[in-house]
Amino acid sequence: MDVQLYVYDLSKGLARMYSLALTGTQMDAIYHTSIVLNGIEYYFGQGIQTSVPGSTHHGQPMEVVKLGTTELPSDVIEEYLGSLATIYTPESYDLFLHNCNNFTQDFSMFLVGKSIPEHIINLPQTFLETPFGQMMKPQIESALKGVTQGTGPSPIPGPSAQPAAAAPARQKPVVPSAGTVRVVSNLNQLDNELKSASNSCAVIFFTSSTCPPCKAVYPIYDELAAEAGERGTLIKVDISVAYDVSMKYGVRATPTFMTFVRGEKLDEWSGAFPPQLAGNVRMLLEMTYPAHPHRQLRLLSLQREITNFVTYKKSPPLDKLLQKLPVAFKEGSGVAEVIEFVRLQSSGNTSAADIRVPDLHTFATTLNSVYSTLPGDSHFAVVDLIRLLLLDPRASGYFAEEAGHATLLTLLAPLAQDDLSSSPYNLRIVALQLACNLFSTPLYPAQLTTSSSPLRAACLSLATNSLLDSHASLRVVAASFAYNLAAFNHNARFGGKDDPLPEEDQVELSASLLEAVSREDQSTEALHGLLYALGLFVYEAPMDGSLVDLCRAMGVAETLSEKMNVQAVSKEPLLKELGRELFSKGL
Repeated sequence: MDVQLYVYDLSKGLARMYSLALTGTQMDAIYHTSIVLNGIEYYFGQGIQTSVPGSTHHGQPMEVVKLGTTELPSDVIEEYLGSLATIYTPESYDLFLHNCNNFTQDFSMFLVGKSIPEHIINLPQTFLETPFGQMMKPQIESALKGVTQGTGPSPIPGPSAQPAAAAPARQKPVVPSAGTVRVVSNLNQLDNELKSASNSCAVIFFTSSTCPPCKAVYPIYDELAAEAGERGTLIKVDISVAYDVSMKYGVRATPTFMTFVRGEKLDEWSGAFPPQLAGNVRMLLEMTYPAHPHRQLRLLSLQREITNFVTYKKSPPLDKLLQKLPVAFKEGSGVAEVIEFVRLQSSGNTSAADIRVPDLHTFATTLNSVYSTLPGDSHFAVVDLIRLLLLDPRASGYFAEEAGHATLLTLLAPLAQDDLSSSPYNLRIVALQLACNLFSTPLYPAQLTTSSSPLRAACLSLATNSLLDSHASLRVVAASFAYNLAAFNHNARFGGKDDPLPEEDQVELSASLLEAVSREDQSTEALHGLLYALGLFVYEAPMDGSLVDLCRAMGVAETLSEKMNVQAVSKEPLLKELGRELFSKGL
């Protein structure tokens, strides 16, 4: 998607005419900026607001700057905007210190890794450095408040959404989300919808504008689309408009329904009978996605989407942490700014809105160049500093982009220089805590499950070794990471999608989990994480797959039964739920 910067002049030309005479400094405009992405203009005033591009109270932009393109998916962008909404609130707006241009700067760095023009970012400081600016600051803030902030906040739609008041010339087609009826008006659109459902199932509802019985079943058809979600595609075609469709499919009466399974036509019927329609659609879904036998078990902990991931966001005593950082590192380019940024964030005394994001690219470059030269016993402090840095959504968002600037893999590349599986305890635990925190946002989990990702390989190796470590606290964090990874995989599987984590990785990690469960006789907290992660991996796994075979071969049901007799951990409730249901009846 193309990313554009809209630049407005709040002074309407007066700054260019009078700034030199009044301040002694030539200023071309008083800038207001916004980001335009996929037909939506995003800007900061009364919170983060949206509009049709060029339709705000600022009028038409004086300049449109193409910042680049982004390949980030819509849900990732929505999540990032949601996190920024806690920083860019109506109350936090400050004309000189925290304004629309700060928002576009952060959003631009996230989307394309590119700053907006420096003369725009630096204008407030340039103005305030003049005697006239210092004297007139209160009056200017009061005079321009209504102009800059505008009206109250509008909802923040995703980049694929369309503003309600969009002018026809600016409208772009909306991509229907899963769970909604696809409305098509010609044969080409219908062919595309059926092609996209070639690996699942689809229903075509042939209707017409002059068919009252058709309208009577519209509501239930919408409900069935929501029920199907991503498992099936429900399509509606008005044959009084789509003549090419009615000719190809020979439809002579409405309503008529046709069903398809994996690209092949299955059934056809006519008539507005809601019970028949609901029954046939549900049978189609069951035929395409047979219910897994695990769904018949009583497994309340597993038969749901997992929404809570384990994270480690507590800040250590920062002064003690900084003492562990070598001078050679702290004196590196961009490092001091990151340390100050983390200090302000950790103190809790400064609003996030008042903390400017440092030069992250320079920091990552310095980190890569000096990490290998640092003493080994200081590596854990460097990794913990990165963990604290990524707690800020603006910093984590910057490193989420996969092209154009420093990525997460660039930032964490130095860790590959360490053999984490045999590294000191303190380095392993902070590295695992950092890995756990990556699940607090949808920006990173895909990088931890992609088979070609070196980050995934490093984290899996670290986790599997740490699950069997002698330190209970390290076993707990390792179990937490395994749980997060299993929960991410489970949510995709539970929602009808393919497992994001390859089966061989699930088997490898589950084997370590099983071994760790058999050994754990001290920490109930560690055992809980181990069992939960194992259960999430096994629940609805293919019954003829390697993972279920592993559980059978290792006698997991017997292991859990024996664990109930270990006094220190016997009260863990998952022992009964998983032992008596999933691993006894479900294998």
